[in-house]
Formats: sequence, C-alpha cells, structure tokens
Amino acid sequence: MPAGSAPAPHGVAQVRGLFDGEILGQAVAGALRKFDPRIQVRNPVMFVVLVGTAVSLIEAIAHPDTFTWSITVWLFLTVLFANFAEAMAEGRGRAQADTLRRMRSETGARRLRADGLEERVAAAELSTGDLVVCEPGDVIPSDGEVIEGIASVDESAITGESAPVIRESGGDRSAVTGGTRVLSDRIVVRITAERGHTFLDRMISLVEGANRQKTPNEIALTILLSVLTIVFLPVVVTLVPFARYSGASVSVVILVALLVCLIPTTIGALLSAIGIAGMDRLVQRNVLAMSGRAVEAAGDVQTLLLDKTGTITLGNRMASAFYPVDAHTESEVADTAQLASLADETPEGRSIVILAKERFQLRERILDEPHEFVAFSAATRMSGVDVAGRRIRKGAADAVTRWAAEEGGAIPADLDGIVERVARAGSTPLVVADGPDVLGVIELRDVVKQGIREKFDQMRRLGIRTVMITGDNPLTAATIAQEAGVDDFLAEATPETKLSLIREEQEGGRLVAMTGDGTNDAPALAQADVGVAMNTGTMAAKEAGNMVDLDSNPTKLIDIVEVGKQLLITRGSLTTFSIANDVAKYFAIIPAMFGAAYPQLNTLDIMRLHSPQSAVLSAVIFNALVIVALIPLALRGVRFRATSSAAILRRNVWIYGVGGVIAPFIFIKLIDLLLVALHAY
Repeated sequence: MPAGSAPAPHGVAQVRGLFDGEILGQAVAGALRKFDPRIQVRNPVMFVVLVGTAVSLIEAIAHPDTFTWSITVWLFLTVLFANFAEAMAEGRGRAQADTLRRMRSETGARRLRADGLEERVAAAELSTGDLVVCEPGDVIPSDGEVIEGIASVDESAITGESAPVIRESGGDRSAVTGGTRVLSDRIVVRITAERGHTFLDRMISLVEGANRQKTPNEIALTILLSVLTIVFLPVVVTLVPFARYSGASVSVVILVALLVCLIPTTIGALLSAIGIAGMDRLVQRNVLAMSGRAVEAAGDVQTLLLDKTGTITLGNRMASAFYPVDAHTESEVADTAQLASLADETPEGRSIVILAKERFQLRERILDEPHEFVAFSAATRMSGVDVAGRRIRKGAADAVTRWAAEEGGAIPADLDGIVERVARAGSTPLVVADGPDVLGVIELRDVVKQGIREKFDQMRRLGIRTVMITGDNPLTAATIAQEAGVDDFLAEATPETKLSLIREEQEGGRLVAMTGDGTNDAPALAQADVGVAMNTGTMAAKEAGNMVDLDSNPTKLIDIVEVGKQLLITRGSLTTFSIANDVAKYFAIIPAMFGAAYPQLNTLDIMRLHSPQSAVLSAVIFNALVIVALIPLALRGVRFRATSSAAILRRNVWIYGVGGVIAPFIFIKLIDLLLVALHAY
C-alpha cells in the first residue's frame, strides 16, 4: 500500500442498531458524566429535578425511612434516564465519527515544492494553496480542487457508495474531499481547506453533535417548559399552608415528588435527544446538515425547487432524431452535430456522436486541422467547435438562433415549428448552426422517473409547492411539468433567475429548499432556507449550502423534507404526551393526598390508590419509567405520513393527547398494586 494511503473504512452512513452493545455502554458512562450541574443547567426542567433529588437526599440522610429513600432513588433514576436518552443519541453519532477519525490519522501527502520536486509531509502539515500529487492508491490528504489531470476516485469512505466517480480539472467536477482514494491516473490538487477546517473535520464534529446548537423552535419550547416549571413551583409551595389548614401532613420530600410529577419532565428529558436523533437520521441517509436549524427548516419548507434533469427525469437525455430545416438534409445535420459534440463528454453529447455514427456511418473524427472547442456555459447555453474556417454551434434554440442572426444569417421559416413540435412531445430541442446557416434540430429524449408524480402528490398534501427548474425552453418544460405533476416550473433558468425566484418566494413568507452542485448554484444555495449541495459539486456550492448530500442524488431533497417533518412531528407528539401525562398525574396524586381531609375530592379518586405515600411513589416511578419507554420513539421518530397539518394535529390529540391521559391512570394503578403486593406499603 502506498505511503500516502490509509485503510478505507465503511461510509459515514453505516447504521448501528438502536441497542448496539458498544453504544449502550458508552451511553451509560455518558449519562453519569452528565450529572455535572454545569451540563444540567442547560436543561431547566431536568435541572429542577436534579435539585429536587439533592433536597430529597439531604432529607433521607437527616430523617431516613423507606419512603424517603425510595423517592430519592427514583428521582435520581429520572435524571439518569434523561441523561441516558441524550447520551444514546450522541453515541450513535460518535460511533460514526470514530470511523472518520481513524481515516484522518496517518494520512500522508506528496507536496510539490516551488522547484517542482515532491516532498513527503503529513496531511496535518498542509496549508491552503499547497499543491499535492495523487496517483493510484493514494488517499487525497485534504479538501481541494483538481488543477491538473483527470482521475477515477473512490469516495466510499465518505459516502458508502462503491461506484467510483470522475474528478477532473475545470468545470463542476473538480472538487475533491480529503479521505477519498485515487483509483486511476494522476491529478494535482490545490488544497483549499485550512488546517482543522476540512470537510472531514466538519463531518466529525457534526456527527458527534459537538457543535449542535439549539434551533429557534427548540429554544422556544425550552422557554415554554421553563415557564411551566416556574408556574408549578408556587402551586406546590401553596399546598403547605393548604395541608396544614386541613390537618394533612405534607413533607418536603412529598412536595419535591409532586413538583417533579407535575412539571413536563418527559419532554424535558427527551427534547435534546429528539434534535440530535433528527440530524442522525439525515446522516443515515448520507446527508450532512451543517446545523440543527437546517434540519428544522426542512420540516417547515413550503416551496421545493428541483432540477428537471436527474431529479424529475432519469437524466440520461439521449439523441433520438435529426430534423433538417430549409433545404438541408438529415445527414448534414448529423455530420455537423457530431463535429460540435466531439469534445462534449456529457451523456447527451456522446449520444449525438453515437446516433450520427449509427444512422449515417459517420465515424467519430479526430480533428487534425487547427481547431478550438467551445465549451458549454450557463451564460451562452451553447457549445461547439471552430475548425477550418467554420464556426459550428449547437445549443438552446433561442441562444443558437440569436447567435446565427448576429453572424448575419436568416432564421429558416420552418425552424420554429420543428422546435415547438419536439418540445411539445416532452423532448429537448437543440438547434445546430454552421456560422450564419441554421441546419436543423437535434431531439433529446428524457423520461420522467417512475413514482415521482406520487412523491409530488405527497408534498402537495403537506402543503408544499413544487417548482421544476430547467434550462429547457418553456414548451418542453411545460410538457415535463404536466407529466411529472409539479405545481410550477421555471424554464431557461439562469443563476440570476433562480436567485430571483427564491427571493420572490421568501418575500411571500415561504421557506424555500433547493439543490445544486455548480459554482453558479452557490448564490441560490446560500439564499435558500435549505440549500442541499451535491458532494460531487464544487467547493463553492458545498460552502454555500447548509446541507451536503454525500450520494449526490438530487431526489434526496424530498427525503430531507420528510426527515425534517418527522423531527417536528416527533417533538410535537411527545410534547403533547408529556403535558397530558402531567394532567393525569395531578388527578392521580391530589385526591389520594387530600381525600381524607376533603371527602369531596374522593369523586376524582377513580384509581383508589392504596395510600397517599403509595400514590406519590407510584407516580414518581411511572414518571421515571415512561422516559425509558419513550427513548426508542425519540431516537427513531414518530412515523411520518404525508398528510395535512390538520390531520397531524388530530392524530396528536387522539393518540398522544388522549393516550397521554389514559396511560398514567393504568400504569400508576398497576405500580400501586405491585407495591402493595410486595408489602412496600
């Protein structure tokens, strides 16, 4: 193995089981470390429980009895289970980060000196602007851009995908990521990342959750839970004079237990784990979110901007026919189109060369004469070649006809009809011109992906508007848009029109998500609320977006929205369940405590618990165990269904609201019966 190599691990999206032994062991240790008050104070609800545990412990030491020690132990377990939930969520990300960290270590580099000679250095010593050489077997030492050569690169260490990708100098396929391996040929890479700030470093910190900041909704919910906790403090304190007046006995431990049962401990314990698990679910889909805010925004997205090619359609548009105009022949169009496509390495360009060869036995030529290939650009929307005094162009109909007119040519009368006919059929028309002479039209056929219309129907039921973006002319765009079932489309799109569309949507109060991979997509990715950059794209695109799709699959945007929705639904469902729990526990404990002094309360004592002490202890035990029971749901998320907000609200109320009221009555009664059976009370 070459000196610059390191063992290639599995992809970052390797999924561990929910109850993986190694993660469980680390989570238990992490849960104990989180008893640090400096950590607990970040969660106001659980900090109150921790303080209550300390008060109960002091009381148990000062006046020891079975009831006081039992309450103390279960309060301790309540905090422990909350810590365990968060540690479990963090542990799943940390296990993935360990794989990446092992890959980062022991990687060397072949740095080019000013005199053109190579020197061996550690990857950690590289600085921005350094040039490194990578040959077959070498691990690319850091993020950069290919400035010389072309190579096949294995990115499975990052994406988990075994299929290699092509990286070459120039264009939108020049970016390379540290930790990937060169399989063939030789490239020279210019390092673009600062030390400690590579894409791999960001991946490690993100999947570990080390840099996870609370999202606005999470902060708002934390404030709400804190307010509810503060409200219940005076409520519980006022029970002391109330009890004395009635002749009942209420100890400090009972007051602490009552407070813990009434404040929203369930959602307080699981809130952080829900957020971390949301990011982890994206990682499992090979998507890195640069912040929890991006995941949350994905759940609130109201407009989706999707590229047509490769997202809505299969993306492999193939030449299917040549249509001559005026007095030209089909073979003339094929011959000229093949010349214009000799340097076009896209699937479309290669298909034009092959179709000309198959139809008219026009073998692919090697140009011996002086020539200059003209690459396609978003600005001109044309490509071609200048050779032997001829200026040949192929591209979008309006762009080529405008160019031909500027060259002094006239537009054939039958051109518009052919272009319109091809476009109405859902194909893409490319016009071919030899200088001022327009020769004809190439038809490129593409196919709408199977099942994509159903996906868009799901988005529509969620209140999300879908917009197809394409460089095609409006007629082709309209045909594909109708077949795919999108709500709207933007034809003949340029970087400026994409940016303008996003701003227009945002000014209407809508959150916007889009995908992109090129440098020309960077402004729009930066402007979008959820900008998903393709890992195969340029470094500029990856820096501009707030998510990176390691698989470079444009349809992943729909999955990202579903994960964001699932995060918000999970948080809302468990919040509903937690508050409903508190209502039920209130009606379970108060009648049992004060029923003797106020017989009127006995009408509310439907559970007929054995004694006030068993009622309080049963509620505290249930309060702790329900956290454990809900950890799998918090980590996996509530099942997502594409339905309206009203339907989601109804489901929350009936399942998690009503269920949250009923469950405590059932299980607190069962715990009470168990305590009596064990002669605990």
